[in-house]
Amino acid sequence: MEQIRVVVHGVVQGVGFRYHTRQIAQQLGVKGFVRNQPDGTVEIVAAGTQAQVQALLKWAHQGPASARVSQVDTEPYTGTEILDSFTIEH
Repeated sequence: MEQIRVVVHGVVQGVGFRYHTRQIAQQLGVKGFVRNQPDGTVEIVAAGTQAQVQALLKWAHQGPASARVSQVDTEPYTGTEILDSFTIEH
């Protein structure tokens, strides 16, 4: 299992990014969560096989049609939460 934390920069809030991320993650079988950050970015925590996580990461570089992604930062995720579904956090 691979676990990563992703921070997506650009026009990514108010464009359905979290909703679409959850849809794609659920289709891929990825567990984790997505949430808006106060600085205007979107944070994604994803857990799954390497192929599943990489597919979600590839999608995050583009996002939904109304998003304008300018940068995507990734790092290993070392949190202790139990990731058993994919949710939108507020």
